Amino acid sequence: MNTTIPVSKEQVISAFQYRHATKTFNTNKKISGEDFNYILETGRLSPSTMGLEPWKFVVVQNPELRNKLKEVSPGAQRQLDTASHFLVILARTNLRYDSEYVMNQLKNVKKMPEEVVTFYSSALKGVQEESGLLKDERLLYEWSAKQTYIALGNMMTAAALAGIDSCPMEGFDYAAVDHILEEEGLLQEGNFKASVMLAFGYRNEEPERVKTRNDMEHIVHWS
Repeated sequence: MNTTIPVSKEQVISAFQYRHATKTFNTNKKISGEDFNYILETGRLSPSTMGLEPWKFVVVQNPELRNKLKEVSPGAQRQLDTASHFLVILARTNLRYDSEYVMNQLKNVKKMPEEVVTFYSSALKGVQEESGLLKDERLLYEWSAKQTYIALGNMMTAAALAGIDSCPMEGFDYAAVDHILEEEGLLQEGNFKASVMLAFGYRNEEPERVKTRNDMEHIVHWS
Protein backbone atom coordinates (compact mmCIF):
# COMPACT_ATOMS: atom_id res chain seq x y z
CA MET A 1 0.00 0.00 0.00
CA ASN A 2 1.45 3.35 -1.05
CA THR A 3 1.46 5.73 1.91
CA THR A 4 3.31 8.52 0.09
CA ILE A 5 1.25 11.63 -0.66
CA PRO A 6 2.35 12.74 -4.16
CA VAL A 7 0.90 16.27 -3.88
CA SER A 8 3.01 18.88 -2.12
CA LYS A 9 1.67 21.39 0.42
CA GLU A 10 2.58 24.16 -1.99
CA GLN A 11 0.47 22.59 -4.74
CA VAL A 12 -2.54 22.34 -2.42
CA ILE A 13 -2.29 25.98 -1.30
CA SER A 14 -1.81 27.04 -4.92
CA ALA A 15 -5.01 25.18 -5.86
CA PHE A 16 -6.93 26.98 -3.10
CA GLN A 17 -5.59 30.31 -4.34
CA TYR A 18 -6.60 29.39 -7.90
CA ARG A 19 -10.15 28.27 -7.02
CA HIS A 20 -12.96 30.80 -7.18
CA ALA A 21 -16.75 30.59 -7.41
CA THR A 22 -17.06 30.56 -11.20
CA LYS A 23 -20.29 32.16 -12.41
CA THR A 24 -19.99 31.44 -16.15
CA PHE A 25 -18.00 28.68 -17.81
CA ASN A 26 -16.39 28.32 -21.23
CA THR A 27 -19.03 26.40 -23.21
CA ASN A 28 -16.45 25.38 -25.82
CA LYS A 29 -14.29 23.52 -23.32
CA LYS A 30 -15.62 20.35 -21.69
CA ILE A 31 -14.25 18.24 -18.85
CA SER A 32 -13.08 14.83 -20.05
CA GLY A 33 -14.80 11.71 -18.80
CA GLU A 34 -11.60 10.61 -17.08
CA ASP A 35 -11.21 13.91 -15.26
CA PHE A 36 -14.83 14.02 -14.13
CA ASN A 37 -14.70 10.45 -12.88
CA TYR A 38 -11.66 11.48 -10.85
CA ILE A 39 -13.70 14.30 -9.27
CA LEU A 40 -16.59 11.95 -8.51
CA GLU A 41 -14.20 9.42 -6.99
CA THR A 42 -12.99 12.00 -4.45
CA GLY A 43 -16.62 12.52 -3.48
CA ARG A 44 -17.19 8.77 -3.19
CA LEU A 45 -14.12 8.38 -0.97
CA SER A 46 -15.12 11.24 1.34
CA PRO A 47 -15.60 10.52 5.05
CA SER A 48 -18.99 10.30 6.72
CA THR A 49 -20.36 9.18 10.08
CA MET A 50 -19.46 5.50 10.46
CA GLY A 51 -18.90 5.40 6.70
CA LEU A 52 -22.65 5.53 6.07
CA GLU A 53 -22.28 7.64 2.88
CA PRO A 54 -25.60 9.50 3.22
CA TRP A 55 -25.47 11.01 -0.27
CA LYS A 56 -26.13 10.56 -3.95
CA PHE A 57 -24.49 12.57 -6.75
CA VAL A 58 -26.92 13.34 -9.59
CA VAL A 59 -25.04 14.48 -12.71
CA VAL A 60 -27.46 16.67 -14.67
CA GLN A 61 -26.42 16.78 -18.32
CA ASN A 62 -29.87 16.64 -19.96
CA PRO A 63 -30.63 20.17 -21.30
CA GLU A 64 -34.35 19.75 -20.66
CA LEU A 65 -33.80 18.84 -17.02
CA ARG A 66 -31.33 21.70 -16.63
CA ASN A 67 -33.96 24.11 -17.94
CA LYS A 68 -36.51 22.79 -15.45
CA LEU A 69 -34.05 23.31 -12.60
CA LYS A 70 -33.18 26.76 -13.91
CA GLU A 71 -36.79 27.90 -13.43
CA VAL A 72 -36.56 27.28 -9.67
CA SER A 73 -32.85 27.98 -9.07
CA PRO A 74 -32.19 31.73 -9.17
CA GLY A 75 -28.69 31.25 -7.80
CA ALA A 76 -27.65 28.86 -10.57
CA GLN A 77 -28.86 30.56 -13.74
CA ARG A 78 -25.55 31.12 -15.49
CA GLN A 79 -24.01 27.91 -14.21
CA LEU A 80 -26.87 25.74 -15.49
CA ASP A 81 -26.48 27.36 -18.91
CA THR A 82 -22.71 27.04 -19.21
CA ALA A 83 -21.28 24.35 -16.88
CA SER A 84 -19.59 21.37 -18.49
CA HIS A 85 -20.98 19.16 -15.71
CA PHE A 86 -23.68 20.02 -13.17
CA LEU A 87 -24.29 18.13 -9.94
CA VAL A 88 -27.20 18.07 -7.53
CA ILE A 89 -25.99 16.44 -4.33
CA LEU A 90 -28.77 14.61 -2.52
CA ALA A 91 -28.90 13.79 1.20
CA ARG A 92 -30.59 10.72 2.70
CA THR A 93 -33.76 11.49 4.61
CA ASN A 94 -33.71 8.48 6.95
CA LEU A 95 -30.37 7.57 8.47
CA ARG A 96 -31.86 6.05 11.64
CA TYR A 97 -29.61 3.57 13.40
CA ASP A 98 -32.10 0.75 12.68
CA SER A 99 -33.06 1.66 9.10
CA GLU A 100 -32.77 -0.86 6.30
CA TYR A 101 -30.16 1.33 4.61
CA VAL A 102 -27.92 1.58 7.69
CA MET A 103 -28.13 -2.16 8.32
CA ASN A 104 -27.25 -2.91 4.69
CA GLN A 105 -24.36 -0.47 4.76
CA LEU A 106 -22.86 -2.05 7.88
CA LYS A 107 -23.47 -5.68 6.88
CA ASN A 108 -23.04 -5.79 3.13
CA VAL A 109 -20.94 -2.76 2.19
CA LYS A 110 -18.61 -2.55 5.18
CA LYS A 111 -18.73 -6.36 5.65
CA MET A 112 -18.97 -6.17 9.44
CA PRO A 113 -19.55 -9.33 11.50
CA GLU A 114 -22.93 -9.48 13.23
CA GLU A 115 -21.54 -8.61 16.67
CA VAL A 116 -19.76 -5.55 15.24
CA VAL A 117 -22.96 -4.47 13.45
CA THR A 118 -24.79 -4.69 16.78
CA PHE A 119 -22.09 -2.59 18.49
CA TYR A 120 -22.06 0.11 15.79
CA SER A 121 -25.85 0.24 15.56
CA SER A 122 -26.10 0.64 19.33
CA ALA A 123 -23.46 3.38 19.33
CA LEU A 124 -25.26 5.19 16.52
CA LYS A 125 -28.55 4.92 18.43
CA GLY A 126 -26.91 6.60 21.42
CA VAL A 127 -25.57 9.45 19.28
CA GLN A 128 -28.91 9.99 17.57
CA GLU A 129 -30.88 9.88 20.82
CA GLU A 130 -28.50 12.30 22.52
CA SER A 131 -28.75 14.71 19.57
CA GLY A 132 -32.54 14.52 19.37
CA LEU A 133 -32.40 13.20 15.81
CA LEU A 134 -34.89 10.42 16.41
CA LYS A 135 -37.63 12.86 17.37
CA ASP A 136 -37.61 14.87 14.14
CA GLU A 137 -37.31 13.62 10.55
CA ARG A 138 -36.19 17.06 9.45
CA LEU A 139 -33.21 16.88 11.80
CA LEU A 140 -32.24 13.50 10.38
CA TYR A 141 -32.20 14.97 6.87
CA GLU A 142 -30.17 17.98 8.04
CA TRP A 143 -27.68 15.64 9.71
CA SER A 144 -27.19 13.89 6.38
CA ALA A 145 -27.11 17.21 4.48
CA LYS A 146 -24.28 18.52 6.66
CA GLN A 147 -22.20 15.50 5.71
CA THR A 148 -22.74 16.06 2.00
CA TYR A 149 -20.71 19.26 2.35
CA ILE A 150 -17.64 17.17 3.17
CA ALA A 151 -17.92 15.51 -0.25
CA LEU A 152 -18.71 18.91 -1.78
CA GLY A 153 -15.49 20.45 -0.44
CA ASN A 154 -13.36 17.48 -1.44
CA MET A 155 -14.65 17.51 -5.01
CA MET A 156 -14.04 21.25 -5.33
CA THR A 157 -10.47 20.87 -4.05
CA ALA A 158 -9.82 17.90 -6.31
CA ALA A 159 -11.11 19.89 -9.28
CA ALA A 160 -8.90 22.88 -8.45
CA LEU A 161 -5.83 20.63 -8.21
CA ALA A 162 -6.59 19.50 -11.77
CA GLY A 163 -7.13 23.06 -13.03
CA ILE A 164 -10.91 22.60 -13.22
CA ASP A 165 -13.26 25.31 -11.97
CA SER A 166 -16.34 24.89 -9.82
CA CYS A 167 -19.10 26.75 -8.03
CA PRO A 168 -21.28 25.58 -5.10
CA MET A 169 -24.85 26.88 -4.91
CA GLU A 170 -27.68 26.94 -2.35
CA GLY A 171 -29.79 29.53 -4.18
CA PHE A 172 -32.69 27.31 -5.21
CA ASP A 173 -36.21 26.41 -4.14
CA TYR A 174 -35.61 23.15 -2.28
CA ALA A 175 -39.21 21.91 -2.42
CA ALA A 176 -39.50 22.70 -6.13
CA VAL A 177 -36.19 21.01 -6.96
CA ASP A 178 -37.26 17.95 -4.97
CA HIS A 179 -40.53 17.87 -6.91
CA ILE A 180 -38.69 17.99 -10.25
CA LEU A 181 -36.25 15.28 -9.21
CA GLU A 182 -39.04 13.13 -7.80
CA GLU A 183 -40.82 13.30 -11.16
CA GLU A 184 -37.58 12.09 -12.74
CA GLY A 185 -37.50 9.14 -10.33
CA LEU A 186 -34.27 10.31 -8.70
CA LEU A 187 -35.31 10.57 -5.04
CA GLN A 188 -36.07 6.88 -4.55
CA GLU A 189 -39.58 7.47 -3.22
CA GLY A 190 -38.58 10.03 -0.64
CA ASN A 191 -35.34 8.46 0.55
CA PHE A 192 -33.41 11.51 -0.66
CA LYS A 193 -33.81 15.28 -0.78
CA ALA A 194 -31.70 17.95 -2.49
CA SER A 195 -28.87 19.29 -0.35
CA VAL A 196 -26.65 21.51 -2.54
CA MET A 197 -25.74 22.12 -6.18
CA LEU A 198 -22.26 22.11 -7.67
CA ALA A 199 -21.19 23.20 -11.16
CA PHE A 200 -17.93 22.27 -12.89
CA GLY A 201 -16.17 23.48 -16.01
CA TYR A 202 -13.46 25.88 -17.16
CA ARG A 203 -13.64 29.58 -16.37
CA ASN A 204 -14.75 31.91 -19.12
CA GLU A 205 -12.56 34.72 -17.80
CA GLU A 206 -10.21 35.42 -14.94
CA PRO A 207 -11.76 36.77 -11.71
CA GLU A 208 -11.70 40.54 -11.44
CA ARG A 209 -10.53 40.62 -7.84
CA VAL A 210 -7.64 39.00 -6.02
CA LYS A 211 -8.75 36.44 -3.43
CA THR A 212 -9.04 38.04 0.01
CA ARG A 213 -9.40 36.39 3.42
CA ASN A 214 -9.02 37.39 7.07
CA ASP A 215 -5.53 37.02 8.52
CA MET A 216 -4.90 33.80 10.41
CA GLU A 217 -4.90 35.50 13.83
CA HIS A 218 -8.47 36.69 13.27
CA ILE A 219 -9.92 33.23 12.70
CA VAL A 220 -7.72 30.86 14.76
CA HIS A 221 -7.64 30.77 18.54
CA TRP A 222 -5.27 28.49 20.43
CA SER A 223 -6.25 27.62 23.98
